[in-house]
Amino acid sequence: MSDQIQIRFCKNCVFPETKPDLFFDEEGICSACQAALEKDVETDWDAKEKAFVSIINEYKKKEGDIGYDCLIPVSGGKDSTYQCYMAKKYGLNPLAVCFETTYVTELGSHNIDNISKMGIDLIHFKKNYEVYRKMVINSFKRIGDEMWPNHIGIFTIPIMVAVQFNIPLIIWGENPQQEYGGPMEATRIPVLTRQWLEEFGGLLGNRIQDMIGVEGITAKELTPYFYPSDEDIKRVGIRGIFLGHYFFWDARKQLEIIKNETGFRVKEDGPIEGTYTNYENLDEKLVGLHDYLKFVKYGFGRATDHACIDIRNKRITREEGKQLVDKYDGKYPHFAIKSFIEYSGMTKEEIDEIIDSFTNPVLFAHDEDGRFLRDEGGNLIKNYSIN
Repeated sequence: MSDQIQIRFCKNCVFPETKPDLFFDEEGICSACQAALEKDVETDWDAKEKAFVSIINEYKKKEGDIGYDCLIPVSGGKDSTYQCYMAKKYGLNPLAVCFETTYVTELGSHNIDNISKMGIDLIHFKKNYEVYRKMVINSFKRIGDEMWPNHIGIFTIPIMVAVQFNIPLIIWGENPQQEYGGPMEATRIPVLTRQWLEEFGGLLGNRIQDMIGVEGITAKELTPYFYPSDEDIKRVGIRGIFLGHYFFWDARKQLEIIKNETGFRVKEDGPIEGTYTNYENLDEKLVGLHDYLKFVKYGFGRATDHACIDIRNKRITREEGKQLVDKYDGKYPHFAIKSFIEYSGMTKEEIDEIIDSFTNPVLFAHDEDGRFLRDEGGNLIKNYSIN
């Protein structure tokens, strides 16, 4: 049996020091909370909005001209629906581009179709199923992230389309480093570039070149996953901005807007697996596995992410956040595992063995033979608690 260990947690929210790219100041406050304080107190949002208007005015087509004013990468989720809503509100004619998710839900299909019903042209990129499936299984085994090829495609396909359609302005949503923590200089970056993708895009040290030869995959078959060349980016003048840099990003407030103003739907029969909310990651059947793999590696999951945001936005106290994390975080994702068995053809035993190979033995209790200990529900027993 492993001994309890001490992990440092943010004194304001419940982020642990095990979170990659998280930094603490001398008072024990994490960089995500520091960025939130900067958003709340130090940011002139009126000036930010004026800066946004100035930017989009540079790219708006003149009256009578043909073409799109901007491109918006979308999944059909709450954030991309809000991006589309804001683009229309500010008089833009956007082209929405969706890179098909791995194993879409019925609700996800509704919400992506709803984008076009908002009065927006939408390109839905359907990838080569067999090549993508091989990458899903390989990345699950290699780096413990079955959604890795999706992380690539959601960033490469929109840029490719922007290059092909000669659309310089790309409007992304939140800056994840600002909302979830990262180097403070990264929280202030208003643009998304190739460098940002490679550093913060969740690639886990893997590159698309590493997939050449996997199960016979050729370089040509990986065409959709290569970022356009610097020459093409420069020729078109691609500029990707974070909407959250110009408008205060509050997912719950934005959710109410798009529920009322568009046809966006949430999960009405309970929360998403692995957390206590019902409005995020609605499109993907495997997301519970993705979040669980984060939990076994770093000791925190999606419920921690949501609790921290709700604490920073003063909707709950830190103590309430701790209780939510204890109740929802890191529970074995039965629905996602069942879905991954259907998608991959792997057995539950094979999947569990791979998950265990990525599970941190310092963070979770195990016996003398290294086998991880679990409670009656099949959940890992933590070697730590939130302090």
